[in-house]
Amino acid sequence: MGYDVVRFRGDVDEELICPICSGVLEEPLQVPMCEHTFCSRCIKEWINRQPTCPVDRMQITVGDLRPVPRILRNLLCRLVIACDNNRYGCTVEVKLDALSIHLAECEHNPTRPVSCKQGCGLVIPKDEIKDHNCVKELRSLIHSQAQKIGEFQQAIAEQKFQINEQKRELQLLKDFMRAMRSCNPAMKALAEQMERDDVVRWSNSLTRARILRWGGIISTPDPELQASVRLSLTESGCPPHLMDELMEHSHESKWPRGLNSLETRQLNRRHYENYVCKRIPGKQAVVALQCDNFHMGEDLMIVPGLVMIFANGSNFGRGLLEDVTD
Repeated sequence: MGYDVVRFRGDVDEELICPICSGVLEEPLQVPMCEHTFCSRCIKEWINRQPTCPVDRMQITVGDLRPVPRILRNLLCRLVIACDNNRYGCTVEVKLDALSIHLAECEHNPTRPVSCKQGCGLVIPKDEIKDHNCVKELRSLIHSQAQKIGEFQQAIAEQKFQINEQKRELQLLKDFMRAMRSCNPAMKALAEQMERDDVVRWSNSLTRARILRWGGIISTPDPELQASVRLSLTESGCPPHLMDELMEHSHESKWPRGLNSLETRQLNRRHYENYVCKRIPGKQAVVALQCDNFHMGEDLMIVPGLVMIFANGSNFGRGLLEDVTD
């Protein structure tokens, strides 16, 4: 529908009046064949009832409509119109093309969003302030948020269930492939490749760490400490087929010859910075996997890798490990 003519300053040219609503053209569209012009909403509603031009009854469709020429748009933009909120006390008059900007900022706009000053801080339309109840609105908001949280939790639970099912099915497939190793060489090669991929994937999920004080390494961890590190490895997603070997390699008796005694460790300390170490989550411990350390010699690396546990950093004044983020 068009703008009410009485809102405009001075006379409005007849060419700028919509023949359907008799208001000043709003978002005008033109019928190219006869050049008659109408408000967008007016002509579309008309065509839905009868597909003809309201002026000369020429057959038309919505697809025939086109934007009006620039000169007509410029004439409309120059018209000076009173604010929509004139009845609420606004006395501003603006050019038609600036009306929307003014309405968004008009202090007399009854639907203008404002912040509640009574304490809740919610943003609501100005004309609803008088009936606004902070407690009621906050309760409604909390209820709405609680429903959304419940929906999110349900969706997360369903996703976790699906992931666990996929993990279970994948584990069954891996177990089957391992069982077939002895009688099928191709299956053996495929199973071994899958295991190698699992190790690389797990390694990539861990944070790289730098050892700040090699002197804090615990070369003979007791069973309780080993059990704690094993639990963290499990929670981090360590492939099951690696677990026992890695934990065996947490003791100097199973380390490569370049690490398995205090003397050799002191001799080889200058090479330790070359290790690519990954932090075991939640522990002062790292794992150095062979897949990350092919550059290390046989005297400093062992298949599939080794675990190095460090004393509590607080005993030395600062931490012994530093995460590497680059």
